[in-house]
Amino acid sequence: MGTMHRSGAPRRTNENAKLIITTIVGVVFGFFVGITLPLGSFRKISLPSGLMSSLDVAMSDGKLFSGGRSPEDIGSRKSPKIYVPTNPHGAELLPPGIIVAETDFYLRRLWGEPSEDLKKKPKYLVTFTVGFEQRNNINAAVKKFSEDFQILLFHYDGRTTEWDQFEWSKNAIHISAKKQTKWWYAKRFLHPDVVSAYEYIFIWDEDLGVEHFNADRYVELVKKHGLEISQPGLEPNNGLTWEMTKRRGDRDVHKETKEKPGWCSDPHLPPCAAFVEIMAPVFSREAWRCVWHMIQNDLVHGWGLDFALRRCVEPAHEKIGVVDSQWIIHQVIPSLGSQGESEEGKSPWQGVRERCRNEWTMFQNRVAEADKAYMEQHKVKE
Repeated sequence: MGTMHRSGAPRRTNENAKLIITTIVGVVFGFFVGITLPLGSFRKISLPSGLMSSLDVAMSDGKLFSGGRSPEDIGSRKSPKIYVPTNPHGAELLPPGIIVAETDFYLRRLWGEPSEDLKKKPKYLVTFTVGFEQRNNINAAVKKFSEDFQILLFHYDGRTTEWDQFEWSKNAIHISAKKQTKWWYAKRFLHPDVVSAYEYIFIWDEDLGVEHFNADRYVELVKKHGLEISQPGLEPNNGLTWEMTKRRGDRDVHKETKEKPGWCSDPHLPPCAAFVEIMAPVFSREAWRCVWHMIQNDLVHGWGLDFALRRCVEPAHEKIGVVDSQWIIHQVIPSLGSQGESEEGKSPWQGVRERCRNEWTMFQNRVAEADKAYMEQHKVKE
């Protein structure tokens, strides 16, 4: 008896027919759905925000560029040939109307109209170079400054987020670089074009007692007496080095003093006049524009700078002074000295102090050499 075989051909034919019919039905259904729904419905499909580029966001609103212009309209428009030699260096090819040469530390929102970002613009800038160990002292100091003052903290210990335990810290600017001084920070982050929005710039240490200080009153006195460079008077019994910076109890401001015999060859020159120390100086924006250029990149402690500040204002003995009625206490906490390293058997603070003295000598030599080079070039006789 022979074996009978069943053929699979009819079954495969039926399956292929079903597949073809299903495809046709799907195409027809998709066509009718496509012509029924408006185009805008597809543009409103929601995607995860992390997957959407700025172009996707613009397309989801039904417009790519403002005014209904296309990329071709923007990109292919011919720009006029421009060269303006009076523009800031590097921006000569731009029309002056688009140039923004200065900036600020104003905090802005990520939404809304830019013109509505700021309820109030701070008039003055206050900087402290800080370590977290001095947080309570800085907290007390910051409370002496009103909303007219923008607070900027330079962190030499790398600890920034811990400061948010203070409410004011959330609106402050925080810049961190380990084991750096305030003059290192100032040279790199306080360029005159960055701080030009502020009438006065406070560049203060972290170890200042401010019980007898009021910032708003201080600014009033600085303006009244025409001081371009100033500092609060120092409590006579705490960390006092110079007679000029000693607080006087019988006046609001003083601009000159008497020093030890032989210290002042001219009563209008430092340290008898035209002089403030570098622990708590306050600069007008015009004076700071000059002082910033005098700060050396590699001389980070600022020693010797106090004797040279007079070069940035004229007449210096009238525009540099000490505000006596708003005074501070120098607590003399050598916190930055602990950031040094032991070398050749010396403790960290000894190495830091030695560099301070060396930088003072180096700065004096550079100033003298620069003066000499200028006079030789211009044939100026002393």
